[in-house]
Amino acid sequence: MINLLLKVLVDNYTYIDQYYLGEPAVCYYLEDAEEKILFDVGYSDVFIHNAKKMGININDISKIICSHGHNDHVGGFSYLGEEYGLQKKTVIAHPETFNKKIFEGEEIGSLYSTEEMNLKCKLKLSKDSVCVTKNIVFLGEIPNYFNFEKRNSIGEKNKDGINEKDFLVDDTAIAYKTSNGIFIITGCSHSGICNIIEHAKRVCKEKRVIGVLGGFHLFEVDERLNKTIDYFRKSNITNLYPCHCVSFDVKAEINKYIKVNEVGVGLKIEL
Repeated sequence: MINLLLKVLVDNYTYIDQYYLGEPAVCYYLEDAEEKILFDVGYSDVFIHNAKKMGININDISKIICSHGHNDHVGGFSYLGEEYGLQKKTVIAHPETFNKKIFEGEEIGSLYSTEEMNLKCKLKLSKDSVCVTKNIVFLGEIPNYFNFEKRNSIGEKNKDGINEKDFLVDDTAIAYKTSNGIFIITGCSHSGICNIIEHAKRVCKEKRVIGVLGGFHLFEVDERLNKTIDYFRKSNITNLYPCHCVSFDVKAEINKYIKVNEVGVGLKIEL
């Protein structure tokens, strides 16, 4: 019996001979019982194109969960709003997701502000964890559990009319609860992939992690990666799907110790 169906609608890579579109962004389609959900919406309208080709009806989607406010994860809202409208959709996100974000003079955040999103959809903002369905949990703001995962700033954010360094406190993830443990789905993991996994364990009150899919935001083979791999191994994680913001060198290094699964547009996971 399939409890969760997950399809990759947007990733940096596409599978050979499937002829979907790719872009350096993230969007996953989830089916949990009767609920049809998107996790992130990519950078452009690519997710809409791929959804149509996969036979997914965008109108059936009731909830959209945001990993954080960078435009490669929330940029698709403007295309979704123009083509389908957002009025009947619930959007779940951290309160800072739709703040203006700037990097080297360029806006890299959502085209829609928090105020505009409030008018366009049913917006639910929360720093705390939220039960999205019986089995899917929005993890909320991720605490710092490990010293080796120092949170770095990327550009600036505009909060209450003041520009300040953006440490991506809005970066979060989701967990899917099964009888065998939790499956964790991330966007970019700016808050640290190990911090996210540890927080998911505590929020879900579950030590068993059956898999992790998403961006880990790791690019260098260094001490941080060594400690990350050590944490994966101590947590008995055997199913990894690193993608989007993970370098080839990092994937190759992880694969020496834990099998790394290939990810591309068209990947289907059933739990």
